[in-house]
Amino acid sequence: MKGSRRAESVSDLVASARAGQARAVARLISLVEDESPLLREVTAALAPHTGRAHVIGLTGSPGVGKSTSTSALIRAFREQGRRVGVLAIDPSSPFSGGALLGDRVRMGDHATDEGVFIRSMAARGHLGGLSWSTPQAMRVLDAAGFDVVLVETVGVGQSEVEVAGLADTTVVLLAPGMGDGIQAAKAGILEIGDVYVVNKADRDGAPQVARELRAMLNFAERSEGEWRQPILKTVAQTGDGVSDVVAALDEHRAWLASSGTLAHRRARRARAEIEAIAVASLRRRWTEVGEHDQLDALATAVVDGQSDSYAAADVLLDSLDHHVG
Repeated sequence: MKGSRRAESVSDLVASARAGQARAVARLISLVEDESPLLREVTAALAPHTGRAHVIGLTGSPGVGKSTSTSALIRAFREQGRRVGVLAIDPSSPFSGGALLGDRVRMGDHATDEGVFIRSMAARGHLGGLSWSTPQAMRVLDAAGFDVVLVETVGVGQSEVEVAGLADTTVVLLAPGMGDGIQAAKAGILEIGDVYVVNKADRDGAPQVARELRAMLNFAERSEGEWRQPILKTVAQTGDGVSDVVAALDEHRAWLASSGTLAHRRARRARAEIEAIAVASLRRRWTEVGEHDQLDALATAVVDGQSDSYAAADVLLDSLDHHVG
């Protein structure tokens, strides 16, 4: 009986989110972030309603204007009547674990727009910089009927590259004075962008950044029909050039669908999420059966040269199988 009441409450919450109630959307994302016991039911209830939103990742080094560009894109999409959900991944507070930068404050112009939902999510120490719950939060916004889901990264380290695994389309932002094309290539971002945007294009050096980008991208081998990444210039603060970015995003979405790449990318994303859930479940089982003590002993044996890491892992897995069996 308790289970049926729980399922009914989740069903009502999902129905409210799909009806456009922001509080229900926020509550569902909170359940995701808090690893609620209801999470399995939430995911199952959302599944039939997903797959419609265009997920766009925005990345780039700190200072290139990601939040300003995100705000400008929101405005452009809203002018076209599209509903927009935003997940702004912030560094975590070392004290509370919560989002530190507060992009909702920086995007306050859209706070009263019922067609926009903005949520800051803490990275919470995840090595890649993106919260482990980001894919499931994306699913909430997708199921809630948002036409576009923008995921803005911290813009530090691996998060710049990792967002490409989550998005249908990845936008890489650069700006003059933030490092030349060679430095960008070293960061790996030239390998993951679908659309490149040189922001702050009213500053000296913007044409040079665009030329360097094009020169380096031209080195890449492309088969016939493969997407050719555009390089666009914007001044996000004033909105100049943003409509061109929206047009490029729509063009890329159409190419993804016609080429079959969209299905491939989403299958890859689902595969990574399934694997992450399985690994997390395995870790929980180790804790439940008390194998952390055995793990310590095995680690000591490896350090002392009495065992090797592969043999120790086999022992740990055999022990887990024994307890489960």
